[in-house]
Amino acid sequence: MFILPELPYRPDALAPVISAETLRFHHGKHHKTYVETLNGLLEATGESPDSLEQVVRDAARDVARVKRFNNAAQAWNHGFFWDAMSPRGGAPTGALAAAIEAGFGGLSDLKATFVRTGVEHFGSGWVWLLAEGSEIRVVATHDADGPLTLDGAVPLTVCDLWEHAYYLDHQNDRKGFLEAWFDGLLNWELASEQYAVAQGHGAAWAYPAPVSAEGTARDARR
Repeated sequence: MFILPELPYRPDALAPVISAETLRFHHGKHHKTYVETLNGLLEATGESPDSLEQVVRDAARDVARVKRFNNAAQAWNHGFFWDAMSPRGGAPTGALAAAIEAGFGGLSDLKATFVRTGVEHFGSGWVWLLAEGSEIRVVATHDADGPLTLDGAVPLTVCDLWEHAYYLDHQNDRKGFLEAWFDGLLNWELASEQYAVAQGHGAAWAYPAPVSAEGTARDARR
């Protein structure tokens, strides 16, 4: 079974951009429901997959498993989203900073593209900064879709565009939310680590391994 990972910071650590109240609903209810629903679907068929990433990719190729894909992909997207934020903020450095300069002309131009892409996205979804080799690009995906189904794409960061991610704190001001998020919460350390992965160095971010009924990660017993 898959778990709901703990937040890597206190619930109030992202305020005022994201309040503790929003995180309690977003993490403690929305993400939790995706995980529980997925576990129920897997239990019903007696399956014990090795990774959430594989569940997402397999379900994406099977039109009969839309519900499984939606819940698995949303569980994964949210897990990555929590880690893609940091109350410390910061700025890109090294190879990633150079890639941003080469691809967008600088951080302010990347921010403008990221915010505009998120604002112009119609309906629910996500806005990603992806790397494909040394190239980086901004992409919006609908609903549960994400980079796991894009060959060669490594996610560097992501912001949630579903209204439950920002409505309690910003109402309908998605642009204001995205601007504040980009300036104050984007975890550039993770983004840099993921960019190195796109260059063939290190291991990509992964959702926590499934656990046994006793609560032990299965891969830890191998």
